[in-house]
Formats: sequence, structure tokens, C-alpha cells
Amino acid sequence: MNKPIALGADHGGWALKEAVKQHLDALGVAYQDFGTYSEESVDYPDMAVPPCEAVVKGECEKALLFCGTGVGISIAANKVKGIRACCCSDTFSAKYTRMHNDANVLCMGGRVVGAGLACELVDVFLNTEFEGGRHARRIAKITEIENR
Repeated sequence: MNKPIALGADHGGWALKEAVKQHLDALGVAYQDFGTYSEESVDYPDMAVPPCEAVVKGECEKALLFCGTGVGISIAANKVKGIRACCCSDTFSAKYTRMHNDANVLCMGGRVVGAGLACELVDVFLNTEFEGGRHARRIAKITEIENR
């Protein structure tokens, strides 16, 4: 990876983000942490936007976002034009959302996914390439909807 991975979390995902940071450090994967930096309550929409904007601007390659369930932060992330965020809690979904949907943001829930599984999901997500082909046509249609 040429660019860092953007990280963001609310208080419900903070501990999982910290566990994933340790994993990324062990792998030598660069990242930029956009917060939060504690378990003090923050609003997940506020934590989703800066990492997603870094991805859209090309400053970061992809983003990993965390909240209590992964759902709220994924909804907020998908409101940022150019973001295709997915909430995953299994490796099959993490793999195919990259291969078929060209997802650029992986969202996980700190109250749903344990640290070990989260690190596996991150590995699958970061190391799976988009297949293109018929899937590129479908991504173009998503972009067309987004541009309306």
C-alpha cells in the first residue's frame, strides 16, 4: 500500500480500533488515526466524515471505521460522495465486498466483532482486489445514483 489507511471510531468502537492499530503496527501498515482517542462519548457521524474525506481526496487508500455495531458509522460513511462503505462481521462478506463492490471503507462493531476476527477481516479487506469486469458496470451505476 502506497498511502496510509484512515481510521475512525466513536466511543463504542474505540477499543476495537486500538486492537486493529496494534495489528497494523505488527504488519508495518501505515495508518492515520482520526479519533476518537478514548471511550468518552462522541457521535459516530462526526467520526465517520474525516477518514472518509481523506479517502475521497486520495490522502488515504481506504478507511477502517468502528462504532458499537458498525452499522451507524457505515450509514454515515456512505453519505460521503465517493465512499462505498460496508459493515462486515464475516470474512466472506469482507472479501466479496472488495471483489464485487470495490468497497473502500470497512466498518465493524466493537460490541459485535472480537479483536481476533476484526484483524482477520482487516487482512482480507486490505488484501483483496476489485475484480472489475461486470462489477465495474455496477459500480458505475452506483456512482450515477450518487451523482443525481
